[in-house]
Amino acid sequence: MQAVLLLNASFEPLKVISWQRAVTMFFSGKVEVIEEYDHQIRSVSIVIKAPAVVRLLKLVKIGRRSPPLSRTNILARDQFTCQYCRKELSSKEATLDHIIPRSQGGTTSWENIVCACPDCNRQKGGRTPTQAKMRLIKKPIRPDWLPILNLNFNGNLPTGWYSFLNLYIQQK
Repeated sequence: MQAVLLLNASFEPLKVISWQRAVTMFFSGKVEVIEEYDHQIRSVSIVIKAPAVVRLLKLVKIGRRSPPLSRTNILARDQFTCQYCRKELSSKEATLDHIIPRSQGGTTSWENIVCACPDCNRQKGGRTPTQAKMRLIKKPIRPDWLPILNLNFNGNLPTGWYSFLNLYIQQK
């Protein structure tokens, strides 16, 4: 089964949830289904179309918040691309690199960690990019958006999501 896009009552994308969570929220009266997939979910007594996009019925105030620093969010922010050689990477082969190594006082922060391929990470080693004569494609930033919404789902972003994510995808 596929993932479900959860929207705030204002139609702002909040996060991606499981289809099971979406169905539970629907039968609890917390969300309405906006878009559906073609396939069905069957139980002993009912058959429903699988939800693709659901919208909360009550507005959730989220304010401006920075997403948590995690491997998944770093890879999503950098679009699964090595920030030294531009090689596209899978989640399994991607590594995280401290720009200023921890051995030289570097911190584990949004601004000091980037996605790197194993070859570039090995070549850079415990040095700074300048010391290793390597250049970053772009300066890493602390996003104020949820990078997980930028995941391309292996090139197959569900069709029903496009109209709701269009604004966010254009900001990349």
